[in-house]
Amino acid sequence: MARKAAARRPLPQAVVAKLFTPAQEFIRTESASGVLLIAAAALAFAWANSPWATSYFAVREIPLSVGFGGWSLEKPLLLWVNDLLMAVFFFVIGLEIKREIQVGELAGWQRASLPAAGALGGMLVPALIYVGFNPAEPALRGWGVPMATDIAFALGVLALLGQRVPLSLKVFLLALAIVDDLGAVLVIALFYTADVNGTSLLISLLVWGGALAYGRAHGEKPLVFALLGLVIWYFMLKSGVHATIAGVLMALAVPLRHKVSTQVLQNELRALARESGGFEQVEMAIGRLAEVLDKAHSPLHRMEHALAPYVAFLVMPVFAFFNAGVAVGGGEGGLIGAVSLGAFVGLVLGKPIGVAGFVFIAVMSGLTRLPAGATWSAMVGIGLLAGIGFTMSLFIANLAFADQALLNQAKIGVLSASVIASLAGLAFLSRALPRRQSAGAART
Repeated sequence: MARKAAARRPLPQAVVAKLFTPAQEFIRTESASGVLLIAAAALAFAWANSPWATSYFAVREIPLSVGFGGWSLEKPLLLWVNDLLMAVFFFVIGLEIKREIQVGELAGWQRASLPAAGALGGMLVPALIYVGFNPAEPALRGWGVPMATDIAFALGVLALLGQRVPLSLKVFLLALAIVDDLGAVLVIALFYTADVNGTSLLISLLVWGGALAYGRAHGEKPLVFALLGLVIWYFMLKSGVHATIAGVLMALAVPLRHKVSTQVLQNELRALARESGGFEQVEMAIGRLAEVLDKAHSPLHRMEHALAPYVAFLVMPVFAFFNAGVAVGGGEGGLIGAVSLGAFVGLVLGKPIGVAGFVFIAVMSGLTRLPAGATWSAMVGIGLLAGIGFTMSLFIANLAFADQALLNQAKIGVLSASVIASLAGLAFLSRALPRRQSAGAART
């Protein structure tokens, strides 16, 4: 009897989830990493304002070199983190963008229109607010700082509301942040680039062309992509274009192509349904289906799945630790000024106004509609959470300001805005989302 009961058990959800729920898996990873991200930033801020602050800033400047023969590359540890480790972060961001545009939540106008409208407003309004505070150089260069949304931090805060948050709202925030990241990548490439070395840029693009050809020729070995990526990264670094753009370019070369066709997958599912004569047969069929599902993942899915935990739990916290340390009261001119105010107001007010406002315009004009289970109050709450700039905002601030005093102002504006935006978004959504969803989930 036990074996017959086991034979009638439904297919384990974990097996099917390996192929059919990449968005939910990504949301879980990002939500969990948000806690570690906050802890790393808090540690850096505390250390930078402790009696041992000198050692914190000394660690960031430790020289580190790599080389062989007559070639070598030397940088402070901080720049290795910001240039190389963050290139891996941008590689994963590029994989996410490519997947979402081709087969995910941004595939087709019907799906992409709502998050695209929200992201557009969430970039334009904060940038305009910042420019209003800082109309002249050199402070003007920071206009891109309040445009960004930190996926991990925002989803981590949203996760505190548990089952009260409908999945459609989580997916909307994820899609909004991914479009936001795409905008940030374009801003970095177009507006935060130093004098360009044409020869190095050409070499980088030629190698990238080779990577694209390798991907189109059904190449899928991660080691080949890694080696080509390092070459592209090095020459991009030498070109004057920020080296992290190499990560995005490499992501575009990774093929999103399945080894197993949909028809083969359907046949395997039908075979599994027929093989229900006993416990052993079901176990063997499930094992075979798991192998088929593994093969059904494209090279892009496999790389994203393999790298996402390292980016979420290592790269981003390390970046936060090395960049969130700001000495309060240190620096000429103090930490409160037009730059910090522009970044703060742009994120805390500009983001919700831009996101909710542009979503309202898009829905009222008939271009799109709200996601299932979402209300206008929830849209405002999501807009508040989008004001958590953090990782990408700090990254753009480092590109925008060579002046340490202005950089410190930008950082304190971003850090304080991220705290206020997270608290405001959490408080607003706790009132906007009905509690009965949590109770219903607990009974099921």
